Amino acid sequence: MSQRIARTTLTALALACIATLGHAQQGKLKVGLMLPYSGTYTALGVAIENGFKLRVDELGGKLAGREIEYIKVDDESDPAKATDNVNKLIKRDNVDVIIGTVHSGVVMAMAKAAKESGTVLIVPNGGADAVTGPMCAPNIFRSSFSNWQPAYAMGEVAAKQGKKTAMTITWKYAAGDESVAGFKEGFEKGGGKVTKELTVPFPNVEFQALLTEIAAAKPDAVYSFYAGGGAVKFVKDYAAAGLNKTIPLYGPGFLTDGTLEAQGEAAQGMLTTLHYADGLNTPRDNSFRTAYATKFKLQPDVYAVQGYDAAQMLAIGLNATKGDITKKAEFASAIEKSKIDSPRGTFSISKSHNPVQDFYLRKVEGKENKLVNVAVKGLADPARGCKM
Repeated sequence: MSQRIARTTLTALALACIATLGHAQQGKLKVGLMLPYSGTYTALGVAIENGFKLRVDELGGKLAGREIEYIKVDDESDPAKATDNVNKLIKRDNVDVIIGTVHSGVVMAMAKAAKESGTVLIVPNGGADAVTGPMCAPNIFRSSFSNWQPAYAMGEVAAKQGKKTAMTITWKYAAGDESVAGFKEGFEKGGGKVTKELTVPFPNVEFQALLTEIAAAKPDAVYSFYAGGGAVKFVKDYAAAGLNKTIPLYGPGFLTDGTLEAQGEAAQGMLTTLHYADGLNTPRDNSFRTAYATKFKLQPDVYAVQGYDAAQMLAIGLNATKGDITKKAEFASAIEKSKIDSPRGTFSISKSHNPVQDFYLRKVEGKENKLVNVAVKGLADPARGCKM
């Protein structure tokens, strides 16, 4: 009799635990936003958050029926603080998913922590190649690009335009190094030659000595990787030195995205490559742009799109698991099989969880990065070193 009572008690406890778990699963989804809310990349962090929240609002303010609790951390674009910041979200705040960030050095620390803890991480910008290369993991995804992708596309464009020599200039950090490597690969594959690679420490914006060196060398083209405030300063300094009249300045779209108003006349006519452009004029993009401008009284840029698509990817995974983000295999499988209906154009996710997407050639006209054509269709990152 006592054994029967014990079995009954255990069964009741098990059912109670299942019910509790089910109730907890339908509780609020804790979303950690680890983004730059100060410094050079502040505007980028704000645009990513805006884009993410816009998509959540479009879905009724919930994802797979779960209300969202946002927990924000300013990463300050500082790799030295990155590990402590991400561990606060994982260990102190017990977030279900982390969205972040912009700076490639910070992203690397986030990817390491996510891989070790199993926390879902969706990267809405930072292009560090290793995130979907050697650091790849079933719980790590990217809604943006790898540093290699837009740079490689620009290298192909420059070579096709008949440029034979090029110099590169960037901040000396992971994103700059990888961007230059991508451009060099595309450019030299097309018959060009990178003659010199110039760098300044991040976030230094004193360019004069290097601009003097470029003027003396007279390459056919210059490839540059900067973003945010650094991009504004560099493009203006390049024009002030008169170089934009004699040596065309190329770059990935980050050089001119979200910066055109500040760059003004200095940016006019510049060519860049990116997975988004103004004037795509598709129904999907037009509705996104209208909704974003209405809600935030700002025009959206690529960072807003990447935040928006991070929310789309999260929703796809959660819908497949009925809101249970702990079902990691089902969550990942749903995203891997999906075609994301993005304002940038439909894209898929590679086995290493990086977007496979078109890259556009854009030309600066006024305050817009106007579409010229599709530079490379369906470009996938090489994902070197990924063993997932």
